[in-house]
Amino acid sequence: MKPTEKKNTQPRNATATKKRIMEAARYEFAKKGFDGARVDDIAKRADINKQMLYHYFGNKDDLFTTVLEDSYHALRQKEASLSFEKMPASEAIISLVEFTWGYYLKHPELMQLLISENQMEARHLKAASFAKDVNKNHVDILHRLLERGQREGNIRSNIDPIQLYINIASLGFFYLSNKHTLSTTYQLNLTSPRALSARLNVIKETITRWIAP
Repeated sequence: MKPTEKKNTQPRNATATKKRIMEAARYEFAKKGFDGARVDDIAKRADINKQMLYHYFGNKDDLFTTVLEDSYHALRQKEASLSFEKMPASEAIISLVEFTWGYYLKHPELMQLLISENQMEARHLKAASFAKDVNKNHVDILHRLLERGQREGNIRSNIDPIQLYINIASLGFFYLSNKHTLSTTYQLNLTSPRALSARLNVIKETITRWIAP
């Protein structure tokens, strides 16, 4: 009797499959950018048939939008879990600085996705339904901290919450997204623990002086 091939009788786990596709897509998009990433490579990395990817996510643009949305929500959910109520507002803002810097270090793929989306002039964000609401709670948190800081006397008036976050983000984002060229140009290892710690201190000092009354 000839051995017969054993059929896979396990039911399809849609949740697990979509998670694998998302993880594979995030890796490929972050590593190669939107244009460089290939659906075939994403499907291979996720260990699924390419048609299954299309079934769950539509097309490459829709998949990129979903990955971008998931990355934004992950950042904002983690940020929303921070507790600022028991510390002065000025200290809370510096805690936000530390969180943002740490998040960029732990999730470099987020920066790569944002770089890719900016190269496309925010094409996916402009068409996405989540884009208008994803940062609303984040801006509200900053607005409340700034108002409380003015009442406490440890933050100056007339600070735009959006400008505050742009300052916080850009001071870390530029450094990390250009670390290779900067390290080569200045003949320094800007990714060493000592260099990263020094940069965080610079960011904290810059923001502290800017928000001071």
